[in-house]
This record gives sequence, C-alpha cells and structure tokens, in this order.
Amino acid sequence: MNVLVVGSGGREHSIVKKLAESRLAGNIYAAPGNGGISKEAECVNIKDNQIDELIAFAKEAQIDWTIVGPETPLTAGIVDAFEQEGLQIFGPSKDAALIEGSKDFAKNLMNKYKIPTAAYQTFTDAEEAKAYVRQQGAPIVIKADGLAAGKGVVVAMELEEALAAIDHMLVENQFGNAGSRIVIEEFLQGKEFSLMAFVQGNKVYPMVPARDHKRAYDEDKGPNTGGMGAYAPIPDLAADVIEAAISTILEPTAAAMVEEGRSFSGVLYAGLIETEQGPKVIEFNARLGDPETQVVLPLLENDFLQVIGDVKADKDPALTWKPAACIGTVVASKGYPGAYQKGKELPDLGDVQADSCFIIHAGTEAAGDTYISTGGRVLLVGSVQTDQQSAQQAVYRCLNRFADSPDFFYRRDIGFREG
Repeated sequence: MNVLVVGSGGREHSIVKKLAESRLAGNIYAAPGNGGISKEAECVNIKDNQIDELIAFAKEAQIDWTIVGPETPLTAGIVDAFEQEGLQIFGPSKDAALIEGSKDFAKNLMNKYKIPTAAYQTFTDAEEAKAYVRQQGAPIVIKADGLAAGKGVVVAMELEEALAAIDHMLVENQFGNAGSRIVIEEFLQGKEFSLMAFVQGNKVYPMVPARDHKRAYDEDKGPNTGGMGAYAPIPDLAADVIEAAISTILEPTAAAMVEEGRSFSGVLYAGLIETEQGPKVIEFNARLGDPETQVVLPLLENDFLQVIGDVKADKDPALTWKPAACIGTVVASKGYPGAYQKGKELPDLGDVQADSCFIIHAGTEAAGDTYISTGGRVLLVGSVQTDQQSAQQAVYRCLNRFADSPDFFYRRDIGFREG
C-alpha cells in the first residue's frame, strides 16, 4: 500500500521509520518531510496545511493511507476533507480534534463527565484573570486556549510571573487568536507521564506510557519547550496507576466524545500527572505526541500499518511491546525555545547504528553528505536497549559529537530524572 505521512518533524520521521518496517507498505511519501525523512521516503513539497494540494497528490500517487502527524491540519479539518473525497486517512475529524484545539473545550468536557483534572477558570479579560490569580495565589498555571506549538503554557511559581503571562497572552497578543482566551488552572503536584492510545469510537487500545522532559535545561530548569527528550517505559510508574489512567481517563474520554457527537478516531494523547488522588489530566492532544512517539514506536512489535487498518476497521490490533527500554535526547539550536539561528551545519553524524543508536530528524534539510539546521529542535538521538541504564549510556555516547558545538545544545539528564 502506498502511504502519505503529513508533517515535517521528528514525530513524522519516527512514523516513516516504522512504516519502512511494514510488510504492507509500498511507496512511502512525506509532505513536506525533512532532511532525514528524505533519505527514507520521497518528500513532496506540499505544506501540511495545504489540504487541497494534499488531496490532489493523494489521488495522483494512488495513496492508500494518509497518516497525519501535526495538530494544525487536524483542527483545520483535513480528515473530513479527505474522507469526503473517498480517501482513507488516519486521524480525528475536525470536531473531534477540538479536544486539542481548545483547552477550554477539553476542560468543560472533563468537568461534565467527571474526568479527573485540575480545577480551572477561563478568561478573556486580563483584569478579571489577574484578580482571580491574586485570589488563588501561586504556583498556578496559565494556558493559551488554542494551539501555540507547545509554548502556550506558563507554570508560574511566583505571582508576578503569572500576571506577566496574562499580559503576554491577553494584552500583548503573544499567541494571536490562540491566546485570546486563557485557561487558568490549579498547580498539581506529582510526577508527569504521557499515555497515548489508538482510539476508534468507544474502543481504546493503550500504548506504553512515556515520560518527556519539557524544560529546556538540566534539572528541569529554564522555559518550557516542545520537549527535550523522553523515555519509555517508566520504571517508577506502578501498574495500578496505569490501569487507573485507562479506566478513569482514556476510556471515559473516548465515551464522552461519542456522547457529544464528536466520536474520536486516531491517536488520543493524554498528558497526565500522578497525584495523591490518582492520575489527573494536564492536557489532551489529538495525535501522536512529540517527542514521546520517538521512544514509543521503536518498542512496538506490531506492523504499524496493520495496526492502523485494524483500528479503523474496529478490530483489536492486539498490541505487543518489546521487553526493552528506549530513551531519546533532543539536540536543539542554541537559544531555543527563544530566538535561534537556522542554517547551521550539523557535525558528522557518522554510523550511529554501530553505537546502537538511531537518529530522528526534526528541523533539518539535507545538503549533500551533511545536514543543515532549519528549526529549534533539530534532531533526537535514541537507543533501544534491554534496560534504561544501557539506553542512557548508548545515547550519551552518541551525543558526544555535539558536546562542544557552539550552535547546538542538549540536556544531559534525560532518563536520569523522575517527574
């Protein structure tokens, strides 16, 4: 079967790599793809939000399955548009993708169906929001309601930081329309983890839990990013906590979406936190997480394309997982998540497979035998080993080639820290 992967980041490269293992996959295309993807699939110069052009290409190239990576085309209705043309596509409808497209919608849904999450209020007026924050005190969490590329969340440990975040979003319009409404949540104490699941209506098929590290620098310092690394599975996460997350969060959410006339099909991502009262929801995404996908998919033993076909056909994909550990550390451009320079040449990546590692490209373009940076998160170096410590050792051995780089940086504690 011919497959089209929509997107250009690390998640999409990870999907392409998994598809390349499939006995069912024929030609694999990516739109628009990136430098690393171009070595493993045919990249098509169509942006992920050019839905009409993607449909035309899918027809021309006789695509059997389109898999959507990023949230923007999902919330814009790419699935609805493809299905109207009789094309098979994996992902939620526009109505269902609202669970990621609006944090206010997601919070109201959880409130209505008693799905455990942080207490919250929604605001469009800055002064009202500030009055609420002064009343509640810090620490407190300020979130842009809409899509903000993983950067629309401020965990404010001090009152002044929270007030400044409100101004940035509601007054200075830092995130445009995405920040014209904000959700203010109570700060939850505990260890965070991510739990993704293939979902078809009421049917939920959970994946292996993962933990990502969102802060830019070691010891969880610095600003929030789209993710600086991840690992799976999570040794300190008890089986009963995972079961509780499935039974009190994932399954009731899938049922709630059906009840609301927004039946979900695709991958539902739950960003969760383990509290003294049990797991609670921090956020939902309507697609595979990034960078969690990069450490979860390498552990999947099933044929990925078979899984997608089974889920869409309402069949249990009978997911099986390698009895192993996977860790991935992101290499980012200096300055990320703030201002950074593009066009920097990467060090020789060499034969990382000889060091038992793999590389997932995110923000690169190929330039002959080398690569040039095109984004904030440049690539991820990962390794699958029998245990977590062995995976850590392999990854950081491979990362030595970036250790003295003036243009790139990476966290040196991925997988070493809990929480």
